[in-house]
Amino acid sequence: MDTMQSRRQFLRFVSSQTTLIGLSPLLLNTISGCTSTPPVSEVKGIAPSFEDKLLLADGLNYKVLARWGDKINKNGETFGFNNDFTCYLPFAGKTNEGLLWVNHESVIPQFIHGKNSDQLTRSINEIIKEQEAVGGSILHVKKISDEWAVQINSKYNRRVHGRTKIPFSHGKTIQGSQAAVGTLANCAGGLTPWGTFLTSEENYDGFYGEAKMVKGQRTVHTFEKFNWWKQFPLPPEHYGWIVEIDPTTGAAEKQILLGRAPHEGATVAVTRDKKAAVYMGEDREGGYIYKFVSTGMNFKDGTLYAADTKNGKWLPLDIEKSPELKNNFRNQLEVVTYAHQSAAIVGATPQDRPEDVAIHPQTGDIFITLTKNSQTGNLYGSLLKITEDQDHDSVSFKADTWISGGLETGLACPDNLCFDKNGNLWMTTDMSEKDIGNKNYKQFGNNGLFFIPMSGKKAGLPIQVASAPVDAELTGPWFTPDYKTLFLSVQHPGSSGRNNLAHPTSAWPDGKGQLPKPAVVAIEGPLFDQLMG
Repeated sequence: MDTMQSRRQFLRFVSSQTTLIGLSPLLLNTISGCTSTPPVSEVKGIAPSFEDKLLLADGLNYKVLARWGDKINKNGETFGFNNDFTCYLPFAGKTNEGLLWVNHESVIPQFIHGKNSDQLTRSINEIIKEQEAVGGSILHVKKISDEWAVQINSKYNRRVHGRTKIPFSHGKTIQGSQAAVGTLANCAGGLTPWGTFLTSEENYDGFYGEAKMVKGQRTVHTFEKFNWWKQFPLPPEHYGWIVEIDPTTGAAEKQILLGRAPHEGATVAVTRDKKAAVYMGEDREGGYIYKFVSTGMNFKDGTLYAADTKNGKWLPLDIEKSPELKNNFRNQLEVVTYAHQSAAIVGATPQDRPEDVAIHPQTGDIFITLTKNSQTGNLYGSLLKITEDQDHDSVSFKADTWISGGLETGLACPDNLCFDKNGNLWMTTDMSEKDIGNKNYKQFGNNGLFFIPMSGKKAGLPIQVASAPVDAELTGPWFTPDYKTLFLSVQHPGSSGRNNLAHPTSAWPDGKGQLPKPAVVAIEGPLFDQLMG
């Protein structure tokens, strides 16, 4: 497909729906102040780069807000490793002060312990230190004298990590326990209309393995990756949930009705009749797209669905509505606990690694990143657009490829998404460190952040506005309510150098002679005004 054809395809999809449908008050807030088409015609993005820097387009600057190992409170807790999703909740009546949730997805044991691979013992003490490095951080942040900073002495600053006791919702017992030991593999997430954070547990199998249930027979398969299961043989069924976090107390609960899978993303919309609809991806090749629709403004009751994108149907994962599910599982708890199996049984459509989800603030369309799929030969991924037939609780929809990655668009492996107040899309990419610079990916440089205008002369043409340091990916973009600041994570810089700590492949952010450290940054500058009006 040539560039002009790609752009025509994009414009066709953009114009396919322009009516507001059942938008969340959170989303409606982003429309206020919407102005005329942003003056982007003169904006010049940056070229792909392999530099070991966080490069930004002219008119933007950044400050490191928190890096791995930074002290975050007077109790001595520290900022975790491999930060991912960010979510900013301002204090009432304020824009430049609030609570920032940051996911901590995974570990690089060599960096955490300062040891080469052959020196790692995988002892209980090593695993405990790694467990404390994942999960999430709650940071009280404030802008003082035009500079953002973490308020170290705030009562709000705390960690929720891989050793925190977290109960399952509805008082349910899963594999002999009503609570899990910790949250981990925390990738993307969301914010509920009632003001709590959602964090998704993604690739938990690398820590504790994976479990399947076939007609009452349970099997567990473990992997030689992080090997936490060797010291802590915890049930895989305790992980893979959407975890709800109270911002002010850190109280956490794993929401079982939303299903268990390698989730990325938990994006919430509100229907006209005040139901909460949560859209979720499942980051695995052949993973599924899920939607949970509540019966009220909470997660006490509701229905979990998986998407059949071939026929435009949301298929209920409900044992009482599916003889096939009843033939394989004994109860509804098993159906949601083994959601991937359940989705396959009812005939959901396998996808090319569905990851993050964003909802257009003006049309209500759902955009889902399909990162890539080596099994199907999809090297560069795409963005899928779902348009619900009526409202976010509809059981039928239309689905189309909205834009494809590749040489024509300059995008490879789309990952995280957010919309600005004018409905323009901001997107990060996720090429693995093994792919960056290799034959099929060389022209894309390092991973980046892209601005995609949705209207005007450059509608549908991605503009790169940031380039990540060596090996890193940029994750978790989230704007402040005034759209003056973008919080962004820089994850796993220098990860390909884990086996040779004497010669790291990156020195970001602290400079030459220092090991690389994941960090979250605050990005500002006049370019935001130019792009958003």
